[in-house]
Amino acid sequence: MARKKVIEIVLDTETTGLDYTREKMVEFAAVRLENGKIKDKFQTLINPQQHIRKSSIAIHGITPEMVEDAPTEEEAMPMIMEFMGDYPMVAHNAIFDYSFINEASKRVFGEEISNERIDTQQMFKEVYPELEAHGLNALTEKFHVELKDHHRAMGDTMGLALAYPALKKLYMQRFDWENKQLENVEYLFERYLRIQQTVNTLQSEMQDLKSVFKLYFELGGSPLTSQEGDLLVYNSKQAFGYDFREIEPVLTELGLMEKAAKLNTGFIDRLVNGRSLDEDKREIIKNARQELTETRNIQVIRNK
Repeated sequence: MARKKVIEIVLDTETTGLDYTREKMVEFAAVRLENGKIKDKFQTLINPQQHIRKSSIAIHGITPEMVEDAPTEEEAMPMIMEFMGDYPMVAHNAIFDYSFINEASKRVFGEEISNERIDTQQMFKEVYPELEAHGLNALTEKFHVELKDHHRAMGDTMGLALAYPALKKLYMQRFDWENKQLENVEYLFERYLRIQQTVNTLQSEMQDLKSVFKLYFELGGSPLTSQEGDLLVYNSKQAFGYDFREIEPVLTELGLMEKAAKLNTGFIDRLVNGRSLDEDKREIIKNARQELTETRNIQVIRNK
């Protein structure tokens, strides 16, 4: 029996900014995979007919001069959709690329795209949850793929297209195992709760032991060595609180503001989606958006 042909479109976009509701694509690149093999490529610059943010140019290097004679969105979208067809789209943090292509489709054709969305970042997180980073760099390094011309659409697309088949194989093996467990899902939920309770108990017991060790050292105890050679020591670390308004100018001058101050993005999202801001301030915050991500989690709601 002939092997069924599986066609997937691996793609990447570069944009004028990060808010898909107001920014546009400046570059689109895609690779057609047939059973994991590269069969065709498509790439185009796009004249967005609007301002390209300096922060975006700093990432992808695409200037207004480079897209001046490129196809407009109205001219590029028919070519893009012809290449994509109705095949699944594969992208790293797919919600970003999907959102921009979808908005462009609504503007040009008056309808949303219906392609299945495959997010390799989510796949990568599920296959290798223990890794500290799950960006495209981390993915290509894990699968020994050289990432050339990073942050240009075709460079990122090619890197992903070469790494994706190996990632997909591992993900599908995991997915097959998960599917086989579905008939036991009620039992597994009860097991999950028991494991969670055990973890909570062990964490509590570990904290009790740490308290004993802390008291031991504070009374003058010496470092302890286990039979395997692990060493238990006691450290004391002081930390200061700071008046942020006083140090903000210094941090800004040194270019260390982003490293020193972590933004509470959840609070900002609630603020911009609420009703307390006037429209001018809401626009300022929206214009400061730097990325779009998608998180999928399960949650246990306790019966009180």
